[in-house]
Amino acid sequence: MPIRWVGFLALVAALLLIDLAVLQRRGRPSARVAWVWTAVLALLAGGFALGIGFTEGRRPALEFATGYLIEGSLSIDNLFVFLLLFRALKLGAEQERRVLLWGVVGAVVLRGALIATGTTLLERFAWVQYALGAVLALAAVRFLLVKPEAATVRGPVRWIRDCCLRYTSGTRLAIGSLLLVILAVEATDLVFALDSIPAVLAVTRDPWIAFTSNIFAVLGLRSLYFAMAGVLERLRLLHYGLGCILAFVAFKMLAARWVTIPAAESLAVIVGILAVFAMLSIERRTGGSDA
Repeated sequence: MPIRWVGFLALVAALLLIDLAVLQRRGRPSARVAWVWTAVLALLAGGFALGIGFTEGRRPALEFATGYLIEGSLSIDNLFVFLLLFRALKLGAEQERRVLLWGVVGAVVLRGALIATGTTLLERFAWVQYALGAVLALAAVRFLLVKPEAATVRGPVRWIRDCCLRYTSGTRLAIGSLLLVILAVEATDLVFALDSIPAVLAVTRDPWIAFTSNIFAVLGLRSLYFAMAGVLERLRLLHYGLGCILAFVAFKMLAARWVTIPAAESLAVIVGILAVFAMLSIERRTGGSDA
């Protein structure tokens, strides 16, 4: 394994240990602490992007930033499903932290496997590009047609949740049930990874850029959950923004043979979409409060 991969995995392990020290305290971590740690991880990702720019060039750095933003924005919808799941199961703060920690560890392994598989298939079979583009297009339609207010825990995740509820005693979960909750979180992450990994591969075919950008976003998942737990429901219009982002990257992948969209323009489009729908969410919330 190349030294840079070993070094990056060591960095991931170190950040997870620091995450434990920052967030693994008695009771729920304060929003301030969670936001500070989220900002630290974002700054580290920015520094990593600058390092890529110096060593590999401007385009790989822009591809890293774009992949990081795509994964980070899709994580917001992922967090909303986690919130629904944890509320249904009445998890305590300690249980939430434990489940999210194992969820992040599992997500790192899952992302690595999916990216390795995706890049290998893209190198060997040209048609895979169009298959992944079709997956993204279908995901975009799903995001745009399903109202965020109707979002719920579905499919295998719902089945696992129901199993957890059967074995719940009071408001505390037994060890076996806690394992089922972790499985539910991993199943949820798998569903979202099937959207996010093709989206990142539409931006870059470099496994190093795809993996590191995804993992930096995943590392901030736990702190972002605690930081945004109180405001997630105020940002539901972002759901439609994510649909627009997936539609854009689907077009980029499907039309790559005829239309080339530079990395800088791709990054600008994604940042613009996120900004517009974030502002619309805030204005909608303010208007509702005023009413």
